[in-house]
Amino acid sequence: QLQLVESGGGLVQPGGSLRLSCAASGRTLAYYGIGWFRQAPGKEREGISYISGSGGSTEYADSVKGRFTISRDNAKNTVYLQMNSLKPEDTAVYYCAAVFVGGTSLLITTAASYNYWGQGTQVTVSS
Repeated sequence: QLQLVESGGGLVQPGGSLRLSCAASGRTLAYYGIGWFRQAPGKEREGISYISGSGGSTEYADSVKGRFTISRDNAKNTVYLQMNSLKPEDTAVYYCAAVFVGGTSLLITTAASYNYWGQGTQVTVSS
């Protein structure tokens, strides 16, 4: 069973940066596509970034494009989300999720396809 644990959240001022980590255990993460999602109070969950199993393909929501960067280190079984130029509207609980893609280069951008989820980490952007 694949287990995911997010870390790296916290309180940051507008314009600041944070790096979130999604550490996997129980399975080889290289066989899984990873997505980062977030949910703010009273709002629907938003998919913000996705990466294929090899890391060769990525995609970003318009709301974070140019500010956030997703990457992965399969040797460390970890995926990262570097968040720069943070805004108050980035405040949310951030979740990583995984979907089995085998050895393919598939990039899965549909939240319903993800069947392994972490517990979330809070990111608060405020002065």
